[in-house]
Amino acid sequence: MEKRVCFDFEIDFSNGGGIQGQGFRLDIHGDEIADNELADYIVRDMRLLMVGEVRILNKSIIEEAHKRPADPGSEPTST
Repeated sequence: MEKRVCFDFEIDFSNGGGIQGQGFRLDIHGDEIADNELADYIVRDMRLLMVGEVRILNKSIIEEAHKRPADPGSEPTST
């Protein structure tokens, strides 16, 4: 079975404001992912600009089929 990471996040913007997500899921390759790597993927996947701090909360790895087609050498994908 494929792996996904389920987590909450909070993102602060350097120009004020922020966003948060609960129960966000992301396809991963392997059995784990570091918080800083996960934060980088979120910012890139959502194409966010002027990001200040990113906090990853309540992270757990689950067995679940991936939701996006795999590209060779691709990074984790969110859905």
